Amino acid sequence: MTNHPLATTADTPLLLREMIDAIAVLTLNSPASRNALSEGMIAALHAEIGASAADSKVRAIVIAASGTAFCAGHDLKQLTAHRSDPDGGRGYFRHIMTSCAAMMQAIVHCPKPVIAAVNGVATAAGCQLVATCDLAVASSAARFATPGVDIGLFCSTPMVALTRNIPRKQAMEMLLTGEPISAETAAGLGLINSVVEPGAEHAAAIALAQQIARKSAHVLKIGKTAFYRQAEMSLADAYAYAAEVMTENMMARDADEGITAFIEKRPPRWEDR
Repeated sequence: MTNHPLATTADTPLLLREMIDAIAVLTLNSPASRNALSEGMIAALHAEIGASAADSKVRAIVIAASGTAFCAGHDLKQLTAHRSDPDGGRGYFRHIMTSCAAMMQAIVHCPKPVIAAVNGVATAAGCQLVATCDLAVASSAARFATPGVDIGLFCSTPMVALTRNIPRKQAMEMLLTGEPISAETAAGLGLINSVVEPGAEHAAAIALAQQIARKSAHVLKIGKTAFYRQAEMSLADAYAYAAEVMTENMMARDADEGITAFIEKRPPRWEDR
């Protein structure tokens, strides 16, 4: 097991990386800021998602958090500090929003499954981070909100991920009122997969990641890529695309092995190809 800081503010690592078997556990480590997505945090997360995607030893990723909050969204103090820029902050605001959007898309495009372990509140871009992850396990103490409207800043970028996870009217209610929802409500809407006792979310997310990691990495990559691509297509286009994906998947060595193992009633021996 290894534990490494990936970015620092003074002497405090913003992001920790720990390997548990084949699971890369990335821990947001700025509890004083409620793990806000500062410029440094966004960059560290983006870099590590990319590194984990390229690392054959990593078969799944868990995003967790230190302290009592999962993620409070963008660092508003950092953003406000740029109001005095010659352009009023416009260039910096655009940089942060596009950088954050690129990091979120890196999670979606990562060939490994990414699971959020939500220990506490996940608000604004923090809620976006949960919605962007492929799966999420949350403590019953967790709360989810897109409260930007309360401070005059509509949660437009969190809206993108939120509306791809839950029904439109419920998403609109969260966006227009800014009111938090409970973990149980979030599970009912499909924002998260399951709710566990406080303190158990970390172990539950790792257990889920380990269960998935026992599958063929090649097949998981095929499936995750296809899942997100077909979701943006018309019904006919999605079926045509999925038929091609299934055809190519059938040609994979692990599909041959998996089907043979099933017929022979034995465990498959994956080679990830």
